[in-house]
Amino acid sequence: MKVHLASLGCKLNQSEMESLQAQLEAAGWELSPAHEADVIVLNTCAVTAEAARKSRQALRRLRAEAPGAHLVATGCYAELWPQEVEAAARPDSVVGNRDKARLADLLHAQFPGVAATVRKRRAAPAWPRTRAFVKIQDGCDNACAYCVVHIARGPSRSLPADGVVAQVREAAEAGRKEVVLTGVNIGAYGLDTGGPDLGDLIGRILAETAVPRIRLSSVEPWSFREEWLALWADPRLCPHFHLPLQSGSDAVLRRMNRPCSAGDFLRLVETIRHSLPDAAITTDIIVGFPGETEADHRATLALAERAGFARAHVFPFSPRPGTPAASMSDAVPRDEVLRRAAELRALGARLAAVYAQRFVGRTMDVLWEQSPRGGIWTGLTVNYLRVRAQGDGLGNRILPARLVGMERGGIVGVVVSSFR
Repeated sequence: MKVHLASLGCKLNQSEMESLQAQLEAAGWELSPAHEADVIVLNTCAVTAEAARKSRQALRRLRAEAPGAHLVATGCYAELWPQEVEAAARPDSVVGNRDKARLADLLHAQFPGVAATVRKRRAAPAWPRTRAFVKIQDGCDNACAYCVVHIARGPSRSLPADGVVAQVREAAEAGRKEVVLTGVNIGAYGLDTGGPDLGDLIGRILAETAVPRIRLSSVEPWSFREEWLALWADPRLCPHFHLPLQSGSDAVLRRMNRPCSAGDFLRLVETIRHSLPDAAITTDIIVGFPGETEADHRATLALAERAGFARAHVFPFSPRPGTPAASMSDAVPRDEVLRRAAELRALGARLAAVYAQRFVGRTMDVLWEQSPRGGIWTGLTVNYLRVRAQGDGLGNRILPARLVGMERGGIVGVVVSSFR
């Protein structure tokens, strides 16, 4: 039985599909392209109106590519608006987030003959080629005014530390060079159980596994504890911090129900930079939240400039049904939202180039991921710089490269060793 797995949106969605892939392959399913699949599973996203539109579009495309396949829609969009999912592509199954963890069992029950075709079970999960996304937490208790994810995912729930450590160990034993710890709000890890917090979990992973690299996904700035920075003395922990800002205006942050001021955010950035001067700090920014004035927008520009972000993801405000922000007055005119977004994106691109330029002339380790064409490989440094270099057989290896210049889409490097 052939299955095609696809995912939209966050790293958490990707992690969930990787876990499903491992379970299905262990039970005899074969991964395949969509047009050859007997079963297709799409993990949908609903964080913005654009994400919901892409989910509908993907469902229609997958249905067209494989009209005879059993199409399964799951994820946040399927959880929140199953009627829209049904109307978009008439999937054979709609599985909300509450049953997503049972997807493998549901498919095994629906197609009971698959296990009989098993020739040899895998000893370890089928992780992606270079990096494994390991889910450590789900749900969120923050209830930001614009966010639908806490509705779709429910309250914060931490996965048992023993299981997380075991998954990381399996990924390392399978040859993966980097693990990304992901969830909806990983900074809240342990708060629901009163057990180990995120720092404790990272410490266990460092002590009990041999994975060469550990990277964190997004951490809310008010959740980050400064004492955790001591953990970065271990070079396996990537100096990359994704801290969602959303706005540089305290007035907007209050309307967003974000428990962090602009000053608090900058103090955290400065603390990280004092401890780790070369760290990459990346962020998310929402533009045009209801009531946002030109002065609020200018405050966000000023804060971004001062923070010196290595990358900024800029999103025009998207009212999501069921959230407080969807019924707020003082909507910002659409053309003004687009102008502000373009201005912030231009600033983000300039800041990213300034940050990357600092490393030209240095030699840095790169985890080489893929060779799209002509022997040109791309990979990531520990601080999330995308490097391109000519090479042969670099895939899934961490090798040093001399960073020699800048080009569109990344940094040009020269591999200086192939013996690691």
